[in-house]
Amino acid sequence: MDGQQNEEPRRDRDGETPTGRARRFPSMRRSAVPDGGEVRHRGLRRLAVAGAVLVVALIGVLAGVMAGGNVSTDIGPFQARLSVSPATTGGTTVNIPPLGSLLLESHSGPTHLTVQLGALDQSRVEALFDDPASLNRATQSAVDEVREGVLRLGLRTIASAVLATLVLALLVFRDTRRAAWAGGLALLITVGSLGTAAATIRPQAIEEPRYEGLLVNAPAIVGDVRKIADDYTRYAEQLQRLIGNVTQLYTTVSALPVYEPEPGTTRVLHISDLHLNPSAWQLIRTVTEQFGIDVVVDTGDITDWGSEPEASYVGSISLLEKPYVYVRGNHDSGRTAAAVARQPNAIVLDNTTTTVAGLTIAGIGDPRFTPDKSTSPASGGLSQPTANELITNGEKLAATIRTSPRPVDIALVHDPSAAGPLSGTCPLVLAGHTHDRRVNTLPEVPGQQTTTLMVQGSTGGAGLRGLESDEPTPLAMTVLYFDQEKRLQAYDDITVGGTGQAQVNLERTVIAPPPTPLQTPTPSPSPPITPTPTPTR
Repeated sequence: MDGQQNEEPRRDRDGETPTGRARRFPSMRRSAVPDGGEVRHRGLRRLAVAGAVLVVALIGVLAGVMAGGNVSTDIGPFQARLSVSPATTGGTTVNIPPLGSLLLESHSGPTHLTVQLGALDQSRVEALFDDPASLNRATQSAVDEVREGVLRLGLRTIASAVLATLVLALLVFRDTRRAAWAGGLALLITVGSLGTAAATIRPQAIEEPRYEGLLVNAPAIVGDVRKIADDYTRYAEQLQRLIGNVTQLYTTVSALPVYEPEPGTTRVLHISDLHLNPSAWQLIRTVTEQFGIDVVVDTGDITDWGSEPEASYVGSISLLEKPYVYVRGNHDSGRTAAAVARQPNAIVLDNTTTTVAGLTIAGIGDPRFTPDKSTSPASGGLSQPTANELITNGEKLAATIRTSPRPVDIALVHDPSAAGPLSGTCPLVLAGHTHDRRVNTLPEVPGQQTTTLMVQGSTGGAGLRGLESDEPTPLAMTVLYFDQEKRLQAYDDITVGGTGQAQVNLERTVIAPPPTPLQTPTPSPSPPITPTPTPTR
């Protein structure tokens, strides 16, 4: 022990011990022997860098998914767009404009799939009508098209998310190593999210949809999905012969000996209550071409709910390439009328008049907007306030007709209940609303002309409502023939099938000319008679 106590400490060449040097240079002491505070500082710094990489990866994944997580594809006759977005509960939304959306609990995980059905491919739609077997083939191929579209969507989403993350990481860190870590983390997040969705997919979810938008208010669909699908398939099968039947109809009409339209005849097609039925436009176009229609007159309810998505339905008006005169129905909103007015060949009447093809037409829109009310007469009669409102509406149009600088040939209203005040103001009033075709004469006004009221059925087969019963409501329209003096000479009532009929019916009515008053001979003047005075008494 004495040896240890007498041992000299080591000294450097300057003769200074390590302890003395440490006392003189504290910083050298700390760097040589790291303390606990520096270790914690380094750990926090590494944790901050890892957190920054994670944040950059998450932001890059979100940006990449939003920018590139979508593809366009064909699903049956539709041009569709598939997109994926971050979500907490997963699931799929199928948007079907203008009807609304179907919500499916198709999968779990942090991704949501949206299928946006867009425009119909006209050539593919016509193929469905022309080939009876094409409908089944389209149904089978649609499954493969959806599967292929989803696969392309997944690959595109992964590539877009990783690329966006790499670019963002290089801009933030300016370090390739950290950018690589961020890119790898983005790949792991995206693949994990999509993989979770694929692993938890529920094919049976298609049988348990929830509805949003207009579909909620369609009782035929909400009531029984399978029934409506079966009914519409049967109905589509009947309508596949539509084009050929209308062509045969035109041939039959040309051979009718009862009434041959003269060269100066003006042909007007009266339609009403399309109620968003896409099948109606094909029929209207065919009849317009085959019958040489000069003017198409629509007495309202072209839509069901008057919503903004439904505005796209009226775009087919421009395809007719004929003047299209329209008055608003109780299922049409102001935005519906505005959408019609934007069509280059459309004329919207609202207590106004117009002259088209030599015919002066006056019209007024329905004063109500009641898209949630049934149009069926079975739903009950009009309340007294509603009846008064409609009569007042008719009186407004009657006043406009009386002050028109030109005699009005046709007046248009939606609900025939508004036609009463128009008696004697013009020879013909056209209406719709009831989905029940009828023709009658309005009560005559002494000293005024006789007025005929023609109420049209539903050219759209009452839309979705027409599929509620066992047999769909037939599609109805009428061709009116006016002579050179713009007097109605004849009309053809056209009715297109229904389930189990698959035929087109036409009934021609020729208007009898008004009776010529008999010429009575003018009596010759008699010689004046001189009264004989009575003798007085």
